Amino acid sequence: MEDSTSPKQNSLSRFAEASVEFAKLSIVWLLIILLVSLFEVIYNGIHHHLSSGFIIVLFWSWLNDLLFWLKSLLFLYIIFVILFLISRKFSERIYGVFIMVVVFFQFWLTVYFATTLVPFGGDVYAHSATEIKQSVGLSSTVNFLNILCLLLLLAVSAIALWKLPSKFHVNRYIAVLLPILSLFVMLAGGTALASGADLKSEFANNLILNKTDYFEGSAYARNHPLPHELDIYADNYIVDYSNTAPAKTISFNYVDPINYPFLHTDTEVDVLTPLFNRAAAPPNIVIIVVEGLGRGFTNDGAYLGNFTPFIDSLSDKSLYWKNFLSEGGETAAALRSILGSLPFSKNGFSDMGNSMPEHLSLLNLLKYNGYHTSFYYGGNSANDNMDIFLRKNHVDELNDERAFPKTGYTRMPAPNGPARGYDDKSLFKYFLATRNESNTTPQLSVLLTSSTHSPFVIDKDEETKYLQKFEQRLTQLNFNENQKDTHRTNKVQYASILYLDDALSGFFNSYRKRSDYKNTIFLITGDRRMPEIPMSDKLDRYHVPLVIYSPMLKQPLTISSVSTHFDIAPSLLAYLHNSYKTKGPSLVSWMGQGLDTNHNYRNLHNYPLMQEKSAIIDFIMGDYHLNQQNLFKINGQFGEDPIQDDVKLNQVKSAFNLFLQRNAAIGRGNHIVPDSVYKRFSPR
Repeated sequence: MEDSTSPKQNSLSRFAEASVEFAKLSIVWLLIILLVSLFEVIYNGIHHHLSSGFIIVLFWSWLNDLLFWLKSLLFLYIIFVILFLISRKFSERIYGVFIMVVVFFQFWLTVYFATTLVPFGGDVYAHSATEIKQSVGLSSTVNFLNILCLLLLLAVSAIALWKLPSKFHVNRYIAVLLPILSLFVMLAGGTALASGADLKSEFANNLILNKTDYFEGSAYARNHPLPHELDIYADNYIVDYSNTAPAKTISFNYVDPINYPFLHTDTEVDVLTPLFNRAAAPPNIVIIVVEGLGRGFTNDGAYLGNFTPFIDSLSDKSLYWKNFLSEGGETAAALRSILGSLPFSKNGFSDMGNSMPEHLSLLNLLKYNGYHTSFYYGGNSANDNMDIFLRKNHVDELNDERAFPKTGYTRMPAPNGPARGYDDKSLFKYFLATRNESNTTPQLSVLLTSSTHSPFVIDKDEETKYLQKFEQRLTQLNFNENQKDTHRTNKVQYASILYLDDALSGFFNSYRKRSDYKNTIFLITGDRRMPEIPMSDKLDRYHVPLVIYSPMLKQPLTISSVSTHFDIAPSLLAYLHNSYKTKGPSLVSWMGQGLDTNHNYRNLHNYPLMQEKSAIIDFIMGDYHLNQQNLFKINGQFGEDPIQDDVKLNQVKSAFNLFLQRNAAIGRGNHIVPDSVYKRFSPR
């Protein structure tokens, strides 16, 4: 008897069969994704204390998982069906292997977030393999327990893929509907459908993200930046919105934006000279950049509690900016911004390595004016090309871990991965031992600490001491038991902060005995806010203190107006020029508009902020903060609230887009300053 089934019917039957098998395997994958997210929310809820309810966090987490799963299905479906028509077993095995690889990847992204509280983004492409290996090792993500959990998860996933599909009965019409639904989700913007969560903290908002989806989106955005249709040479680079803002923001007069995107006339107002007594000779300047020193746990009014009693006491005798911002989420960004007030380029200015365009900075300009310049760091200055940046600025002394003597100084322990070099007490000790206090040549010294960086290890002889000090501090701050338990989640981080604070206290006690103390200006700031302690909002990532202390100060001053790392170099140079007749160019490329010393809260500045390499997604403009496509209003307590204001949103976007185009020009090889200006003021 002949088979009456037509070839067309056979094809439709095979197509339907492929759709059903794909749906069964895909449902298993979804269940695994949801299981990983359940574990992630439970783990972080226990260890980091959710400010939002567990159920609401899990709901948004699973919604993001569902959307990630749906928008992934269409292309997978097409590939699966093609392979299925060739070989059913082969298609099932290939899809199973793909799911196992994604599970493996999702697990490590989840562990990374649980350790750092920062989602791992597309900036991975901006790091070398050595930097990634070191970062993963130092974050203690690779350990026996995590490997055991991974193997267990992979085993459960493999068994589920083997056993469960046959247990499901999926209607063929529903199976065919899945890729159609996937197409709809992709066209609707995918995870944009879940963007309305707006939970109570930045930590919770990051926790609910599907980490694989975030990584893919970040990587895609890095390699496919949005086109900019605005004219970068328009006069309204900084949008004037003075009619709606409390104060008019400052703008630059760019003189040649085609060839030099950031070159402008130097109109910086000297705000520091009236605050200092004049000395007979130019002062020494010591800049201390502290890893992770966030305002959230520093000084009076810190919402997490004040864990820096010495810095707090020093601030009472200093110029102290309590609403101050770093310019990036990485250390190298802080050096570039503080010393050079430089743009970001594509992955951070220093990432350009030897291709960095010639530029001027505090280092080379003060060296030109007779200063001796030095840099001190207990770690390896080759990280993020810090050494290349410093040498391009003609630093006289570059002292990193390779310069320390073999005896007399303490290296930090290495619990997992390579050690980060010498601890902060050793750093300050080595600095004091190598700086001649009788030298009549003025000094510019930059110190970068490292003890308050992951993995937050303290020498074994002092670990117990600072964990005890942490417990004592909880009592001194009058915390209740719930608050104490919340802070104990991050006890190693807080212990490292107390250690750093003691190290600074010892440093200043020793420096006061030196003959050059009375003619020295000290600056203390954080490179960025430590991410391992949960953050309250998106601006919290950048919120750091700035303390300028000197025996030459006329009186202390607490400043509520907003400034950033970009503003330090222009203001210091203006001060030295007016008070000590140092020389500099009339055309400069500073991103910064200078420190604002107004007592009251205000923000006259317009600045981009670089969250991580390749992630320039933040822009502040007066009282407004743009994060990706979301607008926030900054309040007088330096918190922020989401707002809906399309007019304001477009104004801030306009300014941000114009910056991005100028910044992109630097990455394409445009100059920072003319050769004539650089050669005139660069030290020989």
